[in-house]
Amino acid sequence: QVQLVESGGGLVQPGGSLRLSCAASGSIFSINVMGWYRQAPGKERELVADINSGSSTNYADSVKGRFTISRDNAKNTVYLHMNSLKPEDTAVYYCNAKVSNGISWYYYWGQGTQVTVSS
Repeated sequence: QVQLVESGGGLVQPGGSLRLSCAASGSIFSINVMGWYRQAPGKERELVADINSGSSTNYADSVKGRFTISRDNAKNTVYLHMNSLKPEDTAVYYCNAKVSNGISWYYYWGQGTQVTVSS
């Protein structure tokens, strides 16, 4: 089993910054893609950004130029640096990882961390 533990959410004013972290632990042989999704009230969960083991990244158009995803493979940790935050970025942010136990690949989710952008 694998656990993803997120941290770093909170309340921030518009224009502010936050950094989210997600650490994976457990029965990990290797991790392929790690990513961040978000879900606002009444909306579907959407991809924010992801990064593969070769550090290639992918961003939603709505966050390009404001958010940066990175990872530390030695620590099995992914980060999301969020700058120039807007009220529409308010959502629960979830970490996701594609993990191999050496036999098969599985997708795991974190418990979510609330990000609220408000004055």
